[in-house]
Formats: sequence, structure tokens, C-alpha cells
Amino acid sequence: QVQLVESGGGLVQPGGSLRLSCAASGSILRINSMGWYRQAPGKQRELVAAIKLVGTFMSGGNTNYADAVKGRFTIYRDNAKNTMDLQMNSLKAEDTDVYYCNAAIRNLGGEVRDDYWGQGTQVTVSS
Repeated sequence: QVQLVESGGGLVQPGGSLRLSCAASGSILRINSMGWYRQAPGKQRELVAAIKLVGTFMSGGNTNYADAVKGRFTIYRDNAKNTMDLQMNSLKAEDTDVYYCNAAIRNLGGEVRDDYWGQGTQVTVSS
């Protein structure tokens, strides 16, 4: 029902910036939340940032960030372009990873009813 395509990854020097973009199509009005995840080799896919579109399953505001990226990354929704963007500043070598866009359809209690993933985009932070 939902298709996601990521773009914006690439090579950047430490301290630099990148902006990732996730284009959503299909049944986008049913999406409750969207987020960016990253996965390192041999590790679980972990949340980087999430944004709530509708519902009350996420408290404390409309966005949620991993501790490692707070103050450096910003997630936002571009309604006109139907994209979800992640502005990444002050990038570190440890940010190097494949980044995945996620869209979730949830129940009122917050349980995931269905979710969708993009193909991923590579971010490399190196001198």
C-alpha cells in the first residue's frame, strides 16, 4: 500500500552535513508515523529519528530522536512534496551506515499494524 524511496546519501567529511529524503507514495493518508533507521554490520536496525503524523501513541511531542543524534539531526515532513527529510549536521565517522526510511500504520494503542521500508541509502563519513 505504501512505497518508499530514499535519496541524498553520499560521502561527506567529518563535521559536514547531509540531507536525506524519503519519497512516499500509495496510501500515504493511512501512515501514522515515519522514521529513519540505520543498520551497522552485525547489529540490529536501530531508530535514528521518528515523526508522528497522527495518533497518540507517541508522547512528548511529534518527534523522537536517538540519544546519539540529538542536537545534530532534525526530522521533518514536507507535505507539498510528500517527502520525509532528515537533516544531518556535525556528522561523525560513527554515523557511517545504511539509512532506511520507514512508514508505519498503527493501532490506537500504538501497536504496529503494518510497516514499510525503503531500499536504503549509504551514508559515509570519512576524510
